[in-house]
Amino acid sequence: MKLYNTLSGKKEEFKPIEEGKVRMYACGPTVYNFFHIGNARAFLTFDLLRRYLEYRGYDVTFVQNFTDIDDKMINKANAEGITVAELAAQFIGEYEIDARGLGIGAPTFQPRATEHIDEIIEMTKGLVDKNHAYAVNGDVYFRARSFQKYGQLTGQNVDDLQSGARIAAGEVKEDPLDFALWKNAKEGEPYWESPFGNGRPGWHIECSAMAGKYLGATIDIHGGGKDLVFPHHQNEVAQSECFHGAPFANFWLHNGYINVDNQKMSKSLNNFFTVRDVAREHGYLAIRYFLLQAHYRSPINYTSSSITEAKAALSRIKNCYETLRFTLTAAPAGETADFSGYKDAFVKAMDDDLNTADALGVLFELVRDCNSRIAKGDSKETLQAAYDLLCELGALLGILETEAPGKTGPLAEKITALLETRRTARAGKDFAASDALRDEIKALGCRLDDSKEGQKATFEEDGQTVVLWVAV
Repeated sequence: MKLYNTLSGKKEEFKPIEEGKVRMYACGPTVYNFFHIGNARAFLTFDLLRRYLEYRGYDVTFVQNFTDIDDKMINKANAEGITVAELAAQFIGEYEIDARGLGIGAPTFQPRATEHIDEIIEMTKGLVDKNHAYAVNGDVYFRARSFQKYGQLTGQNVDDLQSGARIAAGEVKEDPLDFALWKNAKEGEPYWESPFGNGRPGWHIECSAMAGKYLGATIDIHGGGKDLVFPHHQNEVAQSECFHGAPFANFWLHNGYINVDNQKMSKSLNNFFTVRDVAREHGYLAIRYFLLQAHYRSPINYTSSSITEAKAALSRIKNCYETLRFTLTAAPAGETADFSGYKDAFVKAMDDDLNTADALGVLFELVRDCNSRIAKGDSKETLQAAYDLLCELGALLGILETEAPGKTGPLAEKITALLETRRTARAGKDFAASDALRDEIKALGCRLDDSKEGQKATFEEDGQTVVLWVAV
């Protein structure tokens, strides 16, 4: 398996530090608002990487943080007349609704910055003691030039970086490149006691402290959006390696931007679309498919037509899955076809720096093959093998919601009986009875679809979607 490493600027063979185990960290949301689909791309990318590594047999420890204290959160909480903690609790809840809707699984650990103040203070004090940081007026700054490799992650030297650096009002820094590890408390802000005075952590230090606590001094993979390469990730490298005296991350992965009218989607430009709003119109899985159809490092241009096209493509996969399930009930016995070539091609694509665009291409080749085999009435064994592989690959990508067969709740039992009675009526050409039964089934809150192969009923029971099939 090869991954593109921002640190080296090329694809490298992935080899974890410890055989069979992967330690991975990805930057999570700042929880002051709903997240937009540009943010979602990073969350989905590293969730998918975790899924695929586990599919390939690795034991993955995955950490993704919540930033629950920063200037934006303080300003919004003050504007709304609530505490920062209340604001964080609200939008952590909203994040979890949208993340689960997108099929993003919970990380192994999902720590909050405010729950790790002790670790942050310990790291800050250690950097001061090693002369990599200095305190002034209650603030603590990291000496960027004390880290000889500063700029390594961006491929720039320290002088080039300094040309764009600035000292903000109120900052007293030795060098414009220096950055805050600890910020002196201002009136009305949340604060914590520390050896440097009452204050709160800077942004960069929280990720280094939490990665160190949960994953150790050196980790296998660190990920995030392309916009985080500098200064956030470069600053993480500097402070972590100076504190631990060891390399921080062996692989750095960064996903590309989502653009709107060829501009990066962002809250600051007010050109963003929240996941919640897009999902209301198109559904969460359409967003997921839209994000997966391009390689994670490539930019994507978001338009209303692009999400509609993603939804249509997703429907073709889902329809194939449903037709296979249905056709299996009456398919004749026979030989089993070999579908291993599709799986090999899919794995080859994913092993090539998580190339979901090519992987989806393989999935659609499988769908076309399945549809052809259904049309010509292939054997039950062949269709079962095709169905199993479609479920396996679709579930790995998180774009195929598969219903468990054999649900036998009271509503399912009643609808099954009505479907069987209606099948008999249709077979006897008693169309009046068939129509009456159709109305009775629909009155139970069921969607009923007829086809030449038979009937499909879709309904909700006990909070689950149930799909029943009755063949002709």
